[in-house]
Amino acid sequence: MKRYLVTGGAGFVGSNLAFALERERKAAVTVLDDFSSGDWKNLSGFGGTVITARVQDACWHDKAGAADAVFHQAALVDTTVADQRAMMEANVDGFRSVLDYAAKNGVKRVVYASSAAVYGNSKCPMREDQVPTPENVYGFSKAIMDNVAREFAEAHKDMTIVGLRYFNVYGPREYYKGKMASMIFQLYRQMKAGKRPRIFKFGEQTRDFVYVKDLVRGNLNALDAKRSCVCNLATGKPGSFNEVVEALNKAMRLDLAPEYFDNPYSFYQNRTQADLRQAKALLNYRPEWSLADGIADYVKIMEKEAAAAVHV
Repeated sequence: MKRYLVTGGAGFVGSNLAFALERERKAAVTVLDDFSSGDWKNLSGFGGTVITARVQDACWHDKAGAADAVFHQAALVDTTVADQRAMMEANVDGFRSVLDYAAKNGVKRVVYASSAAVYGNSKCPMREDQVPTPENVYGFSKAIMDNVAREFAEAHKDMTIVGLRYFNVYGPREYYKGKMASMIFQLYRQMKAGKRPRIFKFGEQTRDFVYVKDLVRGNLNALDAKRSCVCNLATGKPGSFNEVVEALNKAMRLDLAPEYFDNPYSFYQNRTQADLRQAKALLNYRPEWSLADGIADYVKIMEKEAAAAVHV
């Protein structure tokens, strides 16, 4: 039986990944999380072990023991955080701690979450070989993580380090994130309450929205990557916020017009779109969910969860 460690496993992507490794790969999974932002409810029904510790501390290294691979998802992900030191310690120092653990315990593969935030407002489609131009310290921290990964891989030829630049992820198990949950989740909640969905003027900004089920598939594919690399994970097909509202209306059987308002952010990404050629070549990654289909599936899951909560 394979053994995998998932850091940040009580979080959004981490919990989806932990269950996929258990159910699809029949693996023994250990979750590392300090529960500062994750939620235990995301792990309801999880059959593995949980270690409670900050990823940047070394106290968990011996507790985790050996593993066939590490999926590093733990991070400070609030892009509005202005505390630069806290962001860099959580993300960069946390990643260094994971790499130290892997080297010490003979782990030969580390798959880690990078971000499309490294691209800022650069030209689309965004390619992995572009010079990073982040708009905030979160994006900067992820760019430095990619640098750390590259240097570590060069110094440890017997290990494979795979970075995955997540674009705009949405899907089940993100409810606990509040204001940092996807716009798709937030707009769903507004519309479910009978309110008009509020989006920035005039809804034409685009995002490469990627359903978490595709993101999990990309992580699993990274187990078979032949060499260390950094790859985009997205759909390669950006959608506008107007299209998101249209898809939500259709899935929810509503007809609510958007309420447009001014964008208050100076560091806002107006457009994201991934170039997926590297992910296809190195990870055999092929996204399966279109924006409309992903939203329809997600709405079904949320409606089912809401119905179940009513009958508890």
